[in-house]
Amino acid sequence: MTSMKMRDTKTDQLLTPQNAALIIIDVQPIQVASLATMDKRTLVQNVKSLAEMARLYRLPTILSTVNVESGLNKPMIHQVTDVLSDIPIYDRTTLNAWEDTEFLAAVKATGRKKLIISALWTEVCLAFPTLDALRDGFDVYPVVDACGSTSEAAHRAGLDRMMQAGAKPVSWVSLICELQRDWGRSETRDEFARILFAVEGS
Repeated sequence: MTSMKMRDTKTDQLLTPQNAALIIIDVQPIQVASLATMDKRTLVQNVKSLAEMARLYRLPTILSTVNVESGLNKPMIHQVTDVLSDIPIYDRTTLNAWEDTEFLAAVKATGRKKLIISALWTEVCLAFPTLDALRDGFDVYPVVDACGSTSEAAHRAGLDRMMQAGAKPVSWVSLICELQRDWGRSETRDEFARILFAVEGS
């Protein structure tokens, strides 16, 4: 059993640590509390797993919140910021993160064309920047089990709208497996297993 030679990690059609960036938008207490489309604790755990994945594979990561500086909203949940404590957070007033100058500059500064996005809510803060990023020539991967909304109809409409525009839906488990790709990659294998199976690696 011999693994094939590793493909070019920058031009690979699949996601790799060298061609993708992670974006987490508006995963804040008020938005989490409003969820009606999935269990809140599961959502939080899934987003935390994304953060751990980004840390493990050294993905460029953009964090953004809405209305924290204005005092109208609370900061991003600590389950994310505890993992990514050294990552700056771009606070906005815009519903569409793509319309915030600093956020957009940070995304473009990563140099990555494949964007993995988690956001609340699906039909607004996930859909709007996804549609704009697709228009601007990015490949966008909404994480379907790290997003949600106040109703199933709204969540489904948001996902449908993004997919019709060309977005490529993924789950957090498929993402981490796509980034690892081979159990023979020993430098990340144990932490990959810990995150994936929620057990301590050896």
